[in-house]
Amino acid sequence: MSIQTHTLPNGFRIVTEHMPGLQSASVGVWVTAGGRNERVEQNGIAHFLEHMAFKGTDRRSSLQIAEVIENVGGYINAYTSRETTAYYARVLAGDVELAVDVIADILLNPLFEQKEIDVERGVILQEIGQALDTPDDVIFDWLQEEAYPDQPLGRTILGPAERVNSFSQDDLRGFVSEHYGPENMILSAAGGVSHDDIVAQATALFGDMKRGDAPGETPARFAGGERRVVKDLEQAHFALAFEGPDYRDDAIFTAQIYASALGGGMSSRLFQEVREKRGLCYTIFAQAGAYADTGMLTLYAGTSGEQLGELAQITLDEMARAASDMSAEEVARARAQMKAGMLMGLESPSNRAERLARMTQIWGRVPDLSEVVQKIDAVTTGDVRDFAGNLLENAPTALALYGPVEQAPALASLRQRPAA
Repeated sequence: MSIQTHTLPNGFRIVTEHMPGLQSASVGVWVTAGGRNERVEQNGIAHFLEHMAFKGTDRRSSLQIAEVIENVGGYINAYTSRETTAYYARVLAGDVELAVDVIADILLNPLFEQKEIDVERGVILQEIGQALDTPDDVIFDWLQEEAYPDQPLGRTILGPAERVNSFSQDDLRGFVSEHYGPENMILSAAGGVSHDDIVAQATALFGDMKRGDAPGETPARFAGGERRVVKDLEQAHFALAFEGPDYRDDAIFTAQIYASALGGGMSSRLFQEVREKRGLCYTIFAQAGAYADTGMLTLYAGTSGEQLGELAQITLDEMARAASDMSAEEVARARAQMKAGMLMGLESPSNRAERLARMTQIWGRVPDLSEVVQKIDAVTTGDVRDFAGNLLENAPTALALYGPVEQAPALASLRQRPAA
């Protein structure tokens, strides 16, 4: 497998990886513009824009966009995160040129017709309503808001309904003008692809774009806080967050190994202690995520209102215990899980293409997998114990509770628990 890169004079970047033997390919454009790039009055517009990309261009109707890819057995989609918006397709190797053409078309020639804006507005409002009706979705939005209050990084990706109701054609075009410059775009492709062919096509399609002047991101500040929403639900939902390292900090590998050992699988401490031994929940997990300048270690569980206090106490006790007795065997297992998950996932051209784009966004290069494996293997048991201890000492934390949570412990009491 060979990774090749090329940058056009206007800053547009291309990164490809040919995977011998594959008859399919994944190709897309990753734009370094997501929820955290919005001003408060724009909250939700990056996601709205992602929807509108498929609603028609100068060359194709919305139906034609879908048909031209699906006629060749392909798949096209997009997503918005807090730092990225991606437009991608999965096709057979012989249809890569078509996929690149369609993705370029929806990015460069969107119509943003008012009637389509009004239709898609209704779709997004339904999406917001669905999210609000899904407790184990909405609680993470609330947790994010508490972790980063009054900041772009803390606001929801979907945005509030009142903002979505107000977006106009000018608003959409304004966000594109601000953030969709060629220097913020990466065309990534993996699978049965030819680097030279993609560079030639990208040059023809994107080479004449003018550089933009996007405003810088607002630095994140993890503040912490508590959100408690009482509602008559079957389960009480509990989410707790601590600030973690950003994705350019090698400590992210320690954070991810710690999260895996604590709550990343059936053999993890929380799963064994809370679910298997005590039967307090069906779902409990820990995960470590990262952004450009901050990160979050998140724990989530769902249980009954009567058992939530016990579950929260045990969770904090297990975190405190990890600082003193996390074993070499647990760390080795978490390392193995992390490496296997990464390597197994990268057998998919879609995951490969996404990795190429994200690594290029973060580092300006694509680290060799052996380099990443080496950093994972370098994490010691002592590193994980130290990380666990520092995590509990460095308040503030963020807490979100939803459901029958009237008697749930407050954030202040949870902060005191490790010391006790």
